[in-house]
Amino acid sequence: MKKIFLTIATAALFTVNAFADGGKKYDGGTNVSYIALHGFTADFAEATNVNWTVTKNVQKATFTVDGVQKTAFYNLQGEFLGTTQRVDNKAIPAKALKQISNEYKGYEVGEVIVYQANTSINDAIEPTSYFVDLKNDKHEVLVRITQQANIEFFQQVK
Repeated sequence: MKKIFLTIATAALFTVNAFADGGKKYDGGTNVSYIALHGFTADFAEATNVNWTVTKNVQKATFTVDGVQKTAFYNLQGEFLGTTQRVDNKAIPAKALKQISNEYKGYEVGEVIVYQANTSINDAIEPTSYFVDLKNDKHEVLVRITQQANIEFFQQVK
């Protein structure tokens, strides 16, 4: 009887520990929450070449859909935050390109990434933003282009 009780207690302890980790599932060497995995599978059913990375702030899935490489971001609770993908610099609004040429003379436009946010989680965030890498011989900066085609300094790269 004592052995049965200890066995049940041990099994209960393991069950509690399994639920205490937030339902995380081991996936490709990374702990990804079950909610993020389930949401990703539902939202991006056609995704191939999926690779997950989990940091202290975010869970992200890099994948391919219709030949386009994208990244989906989820917070640690598994809520969908948005997606990014590289785009051609022709996707930048003309007003913003003109402002870049005026404010960042001598800089060349490098990589352009569009971020499409999930506004249902945070309606204060802009639904679409462009992040543009600008380089010259001495400096490299990252700027954000808002929905209204305004340019904001985002960070110094070098």
